[in-house]
Amino acid sequence: MFLLRRRRARRVLVIGLDCASPELIFDHLRGDLPTLQRLMTDGVWGRLRSSIPCITVPAWASMMSSRDPGVLGCYGFRNRRDYSYDGMTTADSSIIRVPRIWDILSAAGKQSVVVGAPQTYPVRPLLGHLVSDFMTPGTETTFTFPPLLKGEVLNVAPDYRFDVREFRTPDKANLLHAIQEMTARQTTVVRHLMRSKPWDFFMYMNIGTDRMHHGFWRFHDPQHRLHEPTSPFRNVIRDYYRSMDALISDLLALAGEETIVLVVSDHGVKRMDGGICVNEWLWRNGWLALRTPPPDGQIARIEDCKIDWEHTRAWASGGYYGRIFLNVRGREPAGVIPTEHYEMTRDLLSAALRAIPGPDGEALSTSVFKPQAIYQQVNNIAPDLIVYFGDLHWRAVGSMGHGRHFTFENDTGPDDANHAEDGMFILYDPLYAGGGPVADHQLMDIGPTLLDKFGLPIPAEMQGRIITPPS
Repeated sequence: MFLLRRRRARRVLVIGLDCASPELIFDHLRGDLPTLQRLMTDGVWGRLRSSIPCITVPAWASMMSSRDPGVLGCYGFRNRRDYSYDGMTTADSSIIRVPRIWDILSAAGKQSVVVGAPQTYPVRPLLGHLVSDFMTPGTETTFTFPPLLKGEVLNVAPDYRFDVREFRTPDKANLLHAIQEMTARQTTVVRHLMRSKPWDFFMYMNIGTDRMHHGFWRFHDPQHRLHEPTSPFRNVIRDYYRSMDALISDLLALAGEETIVLVVSDHGVKRMDGGICVNEWLWRNGWLALRTPPPDGQIARIEDCKIDWEHTRAWASGGYYGRIFLNVRGREPAGVIPTEHYEMTRDLLSAALRAIPGPDGEALSTSVFKPQAIYQQVNNIAPDLIVYFGDLHWRAVGSMGHGRHFTFENDTGPDDANHAEDGMFILYDPLYAGGGPVADHQLMDIGPTLLDKFGLPIPAEMQGRIITPPS
């Protein structure tokens, strides 16, 4: 047993591709991706059911800690700080209070290099080196551990970029250039750190795949309502995946042939058909009261509307999914729903949300989730309901003034894609050549699987299970 654990305690390389699609990697683009195809041939691979909600924050933290969003107390990029009506806060690293893989490895004396893993800013110490994620405000901050690593990063890539924040733009040429430049700078740093730093665990998470999907999906997907088959951008998503495949080939060569490799995504991608104006719908159906409704055509953020809280039962936050908050007596400052009617009201609203039709009166296949039903625990302040509109082909639009309950325009700028419930993984271990496709795995299985590769015990608090080759 001792010898087996020593053999298994090898190096592990994790390459995260945010939003990478199993349909593209396993099917449509498979012939364009020779490195990934080889890893699939020699390893195990499959779909990876994402968290609810299926969005970068909290999905990557859920993956790397093997805890669901309720246990993490993180339900999206912005979470309620308290039960006030305006107490929202950004979910950075401070909200994560459980150990992630690199924390466990640090305690075991193993060195990590982590680049771009979501919710790593503000940075925390680890045994090794860290460059923080796409939510980092800028290079003027302390974005590395140890702090002196910052100078080394900026020496290698003077114009280091964490993200392309303005990815919802009609200027597609500049967007493409910005994503390519960001990727080039990040991968320059990744190659440098892989060559120059000691590591047992190396992780790089690339946000570029996500930005490419949101910016260019209409040109790729013939089913998109805005598809442009002759556009000069029709092949840019294919080309970006090819560039990622070439990068992975380079990193495999640097890592060495005995290294275990995991390529993984947090969720997939779906075309965006439109948006459900959820606060507009709540208002028009008597759930939300406004003192002065905005005129039709004058779009206003819900935060800027004068809400009559004494007559409001529910309001919502928009995004790729909907978050519904009930105005509960004794909980919110001007709550109106009696606590004894809470579940009845929540059920009534759930049914009404599922019944919201599309533009032509068609059923949308909307899913509504109660946090208490899907999470092991519900920590911090969760939404009362989480909504996937139209099988995630429709986003939740939080603003008012649309004049109807749906829109084909995104209130935060042009956006071609939503997220899909399944991401993907490819796991290659030189000790177990071959294997093929495996099914029924989810994000939280990644944490235990990585610890198992190091021969380390799996904490009882982890909610996932080890991914093994098919029998």
